[in-house]
Amino acid sequence: MVWRYLKAQLLVLLFGGLVGPIFLICYLAFGKLAGLEWMLYWGILVTCVDVVAALLWAGYGAKVAGRQQYLELHGVLALAQVSAIHETGTRVNNQPLVKLDLHIEGPGLAPFDAQDRVLATLNRLPLISGRKLAVLVDPATNDHHIDWQRSALLSGAVPARFTLAEDNRTYDLAGQVEPLLEILQILRSHGIAVQGDLDIRSDPAVRQQVAAVVRRAAEQSAGAAGGGVVAPRSAGERLQELEALRTQGAVTDEEYRQKSQQIIADL
Repeated sequence: MVWRYLKAQLLVLLFGGLVGPIFLICYLAFGKLAGLEWMLYWGILVTCVDVVAALLWAGYGAKVAGRQQYLELHGVLALAQVSAIHETGTRVNNQPLVKLDLHIEGPGLAPFDAQDRVLATLNRLPLISGRKLAVLVDPATNDHHIDWQRSALLSGAVPARFTLAEDNRTYDLAGQVEPLLEILQILRSHGIAVQGDLDIRSDPAVRQQVAAVVRRAAEQSAGAAGGGVVAPRSAGERLQELEALRTQGAVTDEEYRQKSQQIIADL
């Protein structure tokens, strides 16, 4: 809370809050001059207002952060469909504030509709336009919070590629919202944050669960594209993919040797 207050006080000072301290400094420096008593009174008043504003700002920030932390620990990761986008006519730091109509569904939740006001920043606009957002929901109250980082994965704003050493393949699940949401739920249940490239090879349980979802999604996608028939990959293709994985560092030399021997033995 102290650090939040200091940051809030600094922002208040930067955006005009220096007026009070300047009045007080001027009064102390030239206080013997007639007619400057007003600087003392106004300086005290403005400084008090600055302190109160910083405290309120810090308190609001702490409340929002506490809410987000609670939902991360106890909430349900769900999917929000953006059914409508409304302009509010308000801009904050030259960024438009918009109102979203959301239809939210998730495991263990009765589907419900909600509204949220968000800043449509440049990095959020593609996610909002994609109309599929990841949200954390309090199952007791339906209180929700949009998770923009997870939403970026669902919308395709960040790559959704999964490399499985066992298959000697890299699968691209971009645009496949349901399996991606399932993978996010698996990662979250094991306390794994979604930040940049993830390496879950050291966690067999998570690795197996994610791999199962990835393979199922890939099979369904290939089946839909090929009329339900999934063409098997040749040994040459598998060896090429394995070599590419070793070059990228996704598999060790020992894993490469074992998998290549297995591919050759299957001929």
